[in-house]
Amino acid sequence: MDKMPGWADALLVPLISLLLAAILSALVIIGIGEDPIAAFKLMVDGALMRSSGWGYTLYYATNFIFTGLAVAVAFHARLFNIGGEGQAMIGGLGVALCCLFIPWPNWYIALIGATASAAIFGALWALIPAYLQAKRGSHIVITTIMFNFIAAALLNYILVSILRPPGAMDPATARFPKPTHLPTFQDMFSTAAEPMFRGSPANVTFFIALAACLLVWVLIWRTRLGYEIRAFGESQSAARYAGISPVRITVITMLISGGLAGLMALNTTMGEAERLVMNATEGAGFIGIAVALMGRSHPLGVLLAALLFGFLYQGGAELALWTNIPRELIVVIQALVILFTGALDNMVRMPLEKLFLARRRKA
Repeated sequence: MDKMPGWADALLVPLISLLLAAILSALVIIGIGEDPIAAFKLMVDGALMRSSGWGYTLYYATNFIFTGLAVAVAFHARLFNIGGEGQAMIGGLGVALCCLFIPWPNWYIALIGATASAAIFGALWALIPAYLQAKRGSHIVITTIMFNFIAAALLNYILVSILRPPGAMDPATARFPKPTHLPTFQDMFSTAAEPMFRGSPANVTFFIALAACLLVWVLIWRTRLGYEIRAFGESQSAARYAGISPVRITVITMLISGGLAGLMALNTTMGEAERLVMNATEGAGFIGIAVALMGRSHPLGVLLAALLFGFLYQGGAELALWTNIPRELIVVIQALVILFTGALDNMVRMPLEKLFLARRRKA
């Protein structure tokens, strides 16, 4: 018998953890001499109350959805993929090569090609750590972390020595051709009378992220492969006894995970910068770990957690712009959210379990 109802585990535990993180964050803000209520109102106003703020919030959330789903899929097989950052970088390389060297007639055909290219490049970058884990016993955490640094060095070399246009100074490719430019929310939702999402980088990639959430849910809970992934994650010995190949599941799961991380490059490289630049990922691969933990590795939870972190990113930018609160404080708030929803999860869970068990005995 479960110690706690499913809804409490999925909703109540993260909400209480988030509340504790908010209280501690407020104390930190008070400690630096600022008003936490005013700071929160400014964050809400800058991130949610204007369409341009929403555009930035959804842009950041799109990145976190892809990297959060990547971590979540791997975690269902008890594989801790820390390599989302590197896989997203290499996915960006796939997008750049696809957009620069294939003459696409329009953006939606180009988007199909770039989606396939980003997923393939990201998946292939995850293949070597997957093989080393499955065949050689190398720990997936160590190899995926190492491959983040290898990806950064490789991308730096390619951008500086191969893809940088003649005469350019910054390590970046040439601008992608116009037929590959994705429509932004401003293009899609503005009218002559009322411009919407002015200046924000949110683009059609957000809807691909939503589709990815649905497809991951179908994969994990409605397919045989998803059942094998979950069974392998629950017990490797039982899965092996049932005829599920550990090597096959490890490799396939990491390929899917790497492909999802690679898809993040659609948003940053094709949708926002319209060229490949260094550091386009901006740590989103690591934020995806927190998003997956907070979202309990469920696509709906990942979506909600990604929106929260998108709000924190955009709201933090507003705080840094209009107050004396440093931008780094948002990193502290993110760390507190991760701390309470991840490392200190049992601090909230155990008292709630005792409460629900006591109510059940009483009933």
